[in-house]
Amino acid sequence: GIKWMSSLEAKFEDAKDKKPTAEKLERLRREKINRFRNQHKINVQGTDLPDPVATFDQLQKEYKVHPKIMENIQAAGFQVPTPIQMQAIPVMLHGRELLASAPTGSGKTLAFCIPLLTHLKQPRNKGFRALIISPTRELASQTHRELVKLAEGTGFRIHMIHKAAEAAKKFGPKSSKKF
Repeated sequence: GIKWMSSLEAKFEDAKDKKPTAEKLERLRREKINRFRNQHKINVQGTDLPDPVATFDQLQKEYKVHPKIMENIQAAGFQVPTPIQMQAIPVMLHGRELLASAPTGSGKTLAFCIPLLTHLKQPRNKGFRALIISPTRELASQTHRELVKLAEGTGFRIHMIHKAAEAAKKFGPKSSKKF
């Protein structure tokens, strides 16, 4: 017999018969990620970029960010990452280089401090293990303040050095040679 159906029904029948292929699933996933980036005005360039995160909880689940750091993020009152944090944190946690631009107050400091502490994993008595260079004392003070809050209870020691002479006094005369 002949089966009569509309073209819409025929498309539906075809769709039922076909299982989604890996390529189609990947394309749908990419479209979803691109919609998310567009919605949050995240512009990225590069290849093989990690997906942005929508919540801070994803950082602990997917990237094993230290639980104490996650507690400190919540204690500071951050509920949802800002767009710069959504994309920059995963990029840096994947060990990729990053050049980011975002307005003042958009969360850039937290966006690089979380991956920095995560890469260091735990405190070690091996001297300075990370260095952040700031163009102004005001920005250095802000970064220092945020890092101290973020690292609270983890055992990391956060220092701010203004002048080499002060550093020699504070960390010992051998510090300039050692580091």
